[in-house]
Amino acid sequence: MRKAIAGVLMGVAVLSLAACGKSDTAQTTAAQAAESADTQADSTAAAADTGDKKEIVYGKSQGPYTELFEAAIVPILEKEGYTVKGVDFSDLQTADIGLNDGDVDVNVEQHTAYMENFNANYDADLVAISPIPTVPAGVYSAKYTSVDEIPDGAKVAVPNDASNTARCYLMLQKIGWIKLADDVDPSAVTQDDIVENPHNIEFTEMKSLTIPAAIQDFDYVAITGSVVYNAGIDPSTALATEDIQDHLVLQVVVKEENKDAEWAKAIVDAYHSDEFKQYMEENNDGLWWIPDELK
Repeated sequence: MRKAIAGVLMGVAVLSLAACGKSDTAQTTAAQAAESADTQADSTAAAADTGDKKEIVYGKSQGPYTELFEAAIVPILEKEGYTVKGVDFSDLQTADIGLNDGDVDVNVEQHTAYMENFNANYDADLVAISPIPTVPAGVYSAKYTSVDEIPDGAKVAVPNDASNTARCYLMLQKIGWIKLADDVDPSAVTQDDIVENPHNIEFTEMKSLTIPAAIQDFDYVAITGSVVYNAGIDPSTALATEDIQDHLVLQVVVKEENKDAEWAKAIVDAYHSDEFKQYMEENNDGLWWIPDELK
């Protein structure tokens, strides 16, 4: 009897040990699977951190530059396997805040002068990675047909944001209406830098978007290209246009940490592609000034 009981106890022990062995094996297998999943997740995150991703989110504003991006660049990116999504912003400043905060990856609405001014004011780290076609600023009038007709004491409206104020005063110097100080920084011109004003022009600095609606209130207005486009003004009616300087060429802009990302390089390549060149040849009716490196 005692031997029988001992045999039973021995069998239970063996079964218990076997069960423990199986449990340990299952736990080990589960742990290994979890570790593998974590490793895969870390690998995916690392890939995203290095810019190896296939979704691009762009800041979307009203104007010709976003429309050009959507019409000509997005199709090229999609052929390369990217998914491209837009996020609407009410204005460029808000769009840049979103870009700097990481809400979007890229925007195509600003020149270097504006970007640098934003970086300085917001302690941001945006960088330009490629020039793009640009719509020049121009002088327009509802009263006159030539810049030579300017009367004494003329009322002229110009944009009030720093970078575009500067470009418009440079344009007015180009046509001979004013003279600026010789040592002035072209990207930082203000009304205080005007040293000669032979026509006694009265300047009004105002928000760019409001200038077209107020054109009847002035003898002449200076308007940037995107505002001309948004207002539906025929750019061929400009009485004068600016000479686009390097700091006023529109740019593809990203955060500095993303400038070497594969998706950022794909955008740059798209703007430099033969397909984009062909698109511009077929669709540029004189609105666009094209940088030499994109021709």
